[in-house]
Amino acid sequence: MDDTEFSNGERLLLSIFASIALLVIGGLIFAPEMFWDDFIKIYIWDPIVKDAGESGDAGYSGVNTAIYILTMVAAVIVLQAVFRKWRLPVDDRMLWALIAWVVLAPILRVMEDADYFAEGVDVLFISPLIHIHLAAWLVVSGFIGHIGKKNEISMLAMLLVAYIAFTGLLVLPNVHVHDTGHFWILSGAIAGAVMIAVVIHNTWDWEAIPRSMLAFAIGLITMGIGHWIQLISTPWAQDSGLMPRDNEVIWPVLVVVVLPLVITWAVWRQGEEDLAQLRLTGNEVGLIPDGMTLAEWESEDRSEHAVEILTPKGILATPMVAGMLFGQLCDGLATMVGIDWFGYSEKHPVSDAVIQYGDSLEILGEGAWLFFLVKACIVSLIVWMFSQMRIESRQQHLRVLIVLAVMIVGLAPGLRDIGRLILGV
Repeated sequence: MDDTEFSNGERLLLSIFASIALLVIGGLIFAPEMFWDDFIKIYIWDPIVKDAGESGDAGYSGVNTAIYILTMVAAVIVLQAVFRKWRLPVDDRMLWALIAWVVLAPILRVMEDADYFAEGVDVLFISPLIHIHLAAWLVVSGFIGHIGKKNEISMLAMLLVAYIAFTGLLVLPNVHVHDTGHFWILSGAIAGAVMIAVVIHNTWDWEAIPRSMLAFAIGLITMGIGHWIQLISTPWAQDSGLMPRDNEVIWPVLVVVVLPLVITWAVWRQGEEDLAQLRLTGNEVGLIPDGMTLAEWESEDRSEHAVEILTPKGILATPMVAGMLFGQLCDGLATMVGIDWFGYSEKHPVSDAVIQYGDSLEILGEGAWLFFLVKACIVSLIVWMFSQMRIESRQQHLRVLIVLAVMIVGLAPGLRDIGRLILGV
């Protein structure tokens, strides 16, 4: 089967998801009381508005948690089929570009935690809308890369127009809401535009789509960091009227960021040599040779093949493992430090259940230490599963999107937590 063709199973799932989407849209139009008033508004919209409001940090319920999980699974299944049909790249460079977008989400989310955004705009930076909202901009950046691939200047110009639209419509107007300085905010906005040009200049050998995606994300990250520095330099009052807390910064950053980085780097080094050797043979980690099905591959003893010999360690030196490992460790440690030492609380019911159980054991302070251990065990299991997994060429997009989903639920909340600790919001 051609990789661009949908399988029978994918056609069935796409039909089911399309039917559900049409049912929801039809219900919102023809039966708004049932679909909106009695369900979507109660379980999805109201928590988002509450989270964006003065009270902030609205908790998740079992219902909306289940909806978000099912929606993410559906998105992975649908998008992997669509991305494969469009022949989007799935190499390491695409993963680095996607990681940049995962990092961008908590950068902007912490700005919302600091009550930077005005009412009406703030809901766009609350989960899950922030991921949907940024996904739309990611598609825009990818489309710019596609149509500007033959002319670097036109790609840069279109990216700068998109950057100005994002900052000019959604970010910079909010600065007038606060009694704060403007220097770092404006400097960050200018530096973000410069960084887009720098990334485009230094990625001349990249494919156009991940190149454009990475440049746009780095520009927005730089702009967001300018806002972080402004909050540190001239803090503004939050909607509650309180100023940011004066938290300790150095040791939490060492524990939550530096320690996971050191562990991730050490794991990466373990796989560098095997990955280099594997790619010298013309193979990729876990990917069986073209023209073979997984059943054919497993029908014979392939233990002497380079893919089988070098994948288990080689995969450790890939951005897919690095992103998942760092993200899950960062999330676990940030939750532990935030709850056990700085008085923050957990919003997600499943995570909170783990923490409450850890607390009942009365071993190490509050129960968030158990959450970290669970996270570490889960990511270790995921990495091991990826090292043992063998996939066909048409399954590469599925693997990439699974990795992206794991990073969204690990790296994004972990960076948000440490951002809140650093800024005291």
